[in-house]
Amino acid sequence: MNKKVAIILSGCGVFDGAEINETVLTALSLDQLGAQVEYFAPDINQHHVLNHLTGEEMPEQRNVLVESARITRGKSRNIRELKAADFDAVILPGGFGVAKNLSDFAFKGADCRVQEDTLQAILQFKSAHKPVGLICISPVLSAKIFAEGVRCTIGDDADTAAAITQMGGVHQDCAVGGIVVDEKNRLVTTPAYMLAQSISEAAKGIHKLVEQVLAMA
Repeated sequence: MNKKVAIILSGCGVFDGAEINETVLTALSLDQLGAQVEYFAPDINQHHVLNHLTGEEMPEQRNVLVESARITRGKSRNIRELKAADFDAVILPGGFGVAKNLSDFAFKGADCRVQEDTLQAILQFKSAHKPVGLICISPVLSAKIFAEGVRCTIGDDADTAAAITQMGGVHQDCAVGGIVVDEKNRLVTTPAYMLAQSISEAAKGIHKLVEQVLAMA
C-alpha cells in the first residue's frame, strides 16, 4: 500500500508564505517515490502581504489556507482536519511564512511560539512516533515541537543556528545537498534555500529528505 504524507503549507510565496519551489520539489519527490500527498494549512490571516518584486508591504490581507491553495491546485485543507492516524509522515517546506504565519520566529527569535493549530497537528505525529520532515527555515521549530536536545539543521547560518541552540536544540552544520537525521525524534531536516543557489541544488537535499522520511515511515 502506498504511503501517505501530509504537507503543511504557510501560504504562497517565499517572503510571506510557503517557498513554492520547495513545496513543488517535495511533492514531486513524494510522487516519484509512490507516496500519496495531501496538503494542509491553518485557516488564519497572513502576518502581512509583500510585493515579491519590490519587497514592499502591500495594503491588503490574505488568508494562509486560501493562498496555499494557489500551489496545490485548490486541494488544500484546514490543518484542523489533519489527523496523524491517517498519514505515515508529515513534511513542512520552508519560506518566511513558517517564521511569520506558522510561528512568530521572524519577530521574536528564540522566544517564538508555534501557531497553535500547526503545533497540535505536528504533535500528533510526534506522539505517534511518525517521521517529521522540516525543510529550509522550518527546522527552527524543532525545539518547540520536540524535547530539548533535538538535532536539526538549517545549513550554516550562525545567527539562526544560535537561536536554535538557545531554544534547546542541537544545530548541525550541513551542506545544501545533505540531510540531518535525528533517529530518536524521527526528525529529518535539510537546508534547501537556506543555502541553495539554484533549484537543482535545493532538489538534491529535498529528495534525500523525502527518501529518508519514507524509509522511516
